[in-house]
Amino acid sequence: MSAPGPEGWLVVVDLQHVFGDVDSAWGAPRFAEVRPRIRRLVDAFGDRVVWTRFVAPDRPAGAWTAYYEQFDFARQPPDAPLYALVEDPGTHPVLEATTFGKWGPELAAIVGDGPLTVAGVATDCCVISTVLPAADAGVPVRVVRDACAGSTDDDHDAAVRIMGLYAPLVAIATTDEVLAGR
Repeated sequence: MSAPGPEGWLVVVDLQHVFGDVDSAWGAPRFAEVRPRIRRLVDAFGDRVVWTRFVAPDRPAGAWTAYYEQFDFARQPPDAPLYALVEDPGTHPVLEATTFGKWGPELAAIVGDGPLTVAGVATDCCVISTVLPAADAGVPVRVVRDACAGSTDDDHDAAVRIMGLYAPLVAIATTDEVLAGR
């Protein structure tokens, strides 16, 4: 039975050390700032939370080959410390993917028709790559803008603006609005 709280599912996108480490080439500058907001959301959604993890493929193919030539440091196994979640997911499911976007059959099998509330990193990469395909599949999506961190503030703002263009498929909210039931 689901715990009381906001409607639907919370998807926490890639809250991993590789994005939280200030020395990482993939670091999101506001990562530490969004963590407490994400924790509040996780607590509110109870057992209706899915965590995702980006991991490198064993053998990159296609355009990913050039990508990993540029970001060679990321060619590490899924159990490498940089790919560990910064929070304990507890009993919540954890979905691993070698792609930026996490929407697909595996996530759909967990969350069904949603609705989804999405938080995490990076707004301008894995978050937007998850949100838009879910919305395109007809799942109502709400992005928690102050519980997402981008690669830069400008890139975060641009991604939020783009996702907002998909209204009413995608709604933009704050942590306080979600917790207040709006």
